[in-house]
Amino acid sequence: MATATVTSKGQVTIPVEVRADLGLHPGSRLVFLPTGTGRYEVHAESGSIRELKGAVPSPQNPVSLEDMDAAIAGGAGASGP
Repeated sequence: MATATVTSKGQVTIPVEVRADLGLHPGSRLVFLPTGTGRYEVHAESGSIRELKGAVPSPQNPVSLEDMDAAIAGGAGASGP
């Protein structure tokens, strides 16, 4: 079990294994949720949508709006599984 000590300034160093499990990096934010039993759950705060920029590579063969419209009009994928 990982433990940490609160400093006189109220700061805590989160153990490396906990940071890894939560996917934390410098600048990450944590959310403390009360459970109603005198305890708290700690969650990594979800990032901004802007952090996703570049997560998906650009397609090698981009599809034009005209191609999309033609596929929609033609019922692309309408046959189902």
